[in-house]
Amino acid sequence: MKTFVAAVLAAASAAALAAPKAESAVECGIAADMAVVARSLAQEAVQRPQATAIMARIYDVSESTRGRELMRDILDAAYRQDSAAGGASSQKFAEELFTACMKTGGNMDTVLGSRL
Repeated sequence: MKTFVAAVLAAASAAALAAPKAESAVECGIAADMAVVARSLAQEAVQRPQATAIMARIYDVSESTRGRELMRDILDAAYRQDSAAGGASSQKFAEELFTACMKTGGNMDTVLGSRL
């Protein structure tokens, strides 16, 4: 599974200022799964470096620049929501990401934001 995830996420390159764009419904699903984990780690107040290490072990993105970027963007958004009063639940965050991904042909910027 880890190799599959890495291969799927390595399939295309990301735009410089946008969150990586999913190339398929499978990638939208992987991103939503990452969102559940990332948001749960944020809600449990796991320190960001430890959360990054946990996510990297779960999703094995070490060989995929695109996968690492997506994971970082999802973690950033999950921890941003945690700092907001009453941030979304893990399930709600994942549903919003999946819905945005599927409705926009893989563009998740509305949920993840874009890098400066």
